[in-house]
Amino acid sequence: MSTVQSPARPPLRWPAEAVWEAVAPLLPGFTVEVLPSIASTNTELMRRARAGACEPTLLVAEVQTAGRGRLGRAWNNAAGDSLMFSLGLPLAPAEWSGLSLAVGVSIAENLQPVPRPGAPRIGLKWPNDLWLDDGRKLGGILVETASLVGAASAPAQAPGVGRAARYVVAGVGINVRPPSAQGLTTPPGSLQDVDTRLDAPAALLRLVPPLVAMLQSFEAQGFAPLRERFHQRDVLRGREVVLSDGGAGTADGVEADGALRVRTAQGVQAVTSSEISVRPAGQPLPPA
Repeated sequence: MSTVQSPARPPLRWPAEAVWEAVAPLLPGFTVEVLPSIASTNTELMRRARAGACEPTLLVAEVQTAGRGRLGRAWNNAAGDSLMFSLGLPLAPAEWSGLSLAVGVSIAENLQPVPRPGAPRIGLKWPNDLWLDDGRKLGGILVETASLVGAASAPAQAPGVGRAARYVVAGVGINVRPPSAQGLTTPPGSLQDVDTRLDAPAALLRLVPPLVAMLQSFEAQGFAPLRERFHQRDVLRGREVVLSDGGAGTADGVEADGALRVRTAQGVQAVTSSEISVRPAGQPLPPA
């Protein structure tokens, strides 16, 4: 009795050189690394930064064996199923608030540069998720920072402005192919639902250069200029939400610093903690 085997997928062809050529003029010393497998791209860049290696680096993984989302949730995949990368660079903004939202705006706008009439296909769920307009989760963002104290490769202060710099790692995970929904509280979506021409390498080249430009713009101007662009894709605005601390109300956009506005019986509450989970009313909260 014979068994039918699925055809082997062709190896991924990553545009590392094209990404480097687009970004290197903006980030002197920039390097691109593509690894077949790693525990977590964010964890690796944070480890390097704490050891003093703070060069601008794009780290891409075909497979992550211990990928992390917000609140430590796992992100697992097979090669080509997801786009997973972390971009690390020294940054010294005047205000750090709203950084993950700025990353989200860049990713959403460049995955879907021209929104369809009516509403964008790709929305943003505060503070760091990418959703499709039918409520399925497309991906997530995890931003972490490390001190540059003692780092030989980067200044402790931004030149000319005297602001303390930190090493920022912006991790992005996006479903390319439809994943299994087993065990997930939010049904998953994929890039195939948005643009069938996009595979992981093509999406990487589309996303990274404008993300670098966005981070540099955030360093100079903060989140406030991006507020209305976030509102155009805000999937929570006007919806009843339940907070993991037990509060509830109606989401009403974000403040100029990126804090979520929630209208409650006691008035408007500005939610800022990254440890507060927000779900539209009717959806279960994740386990504590």
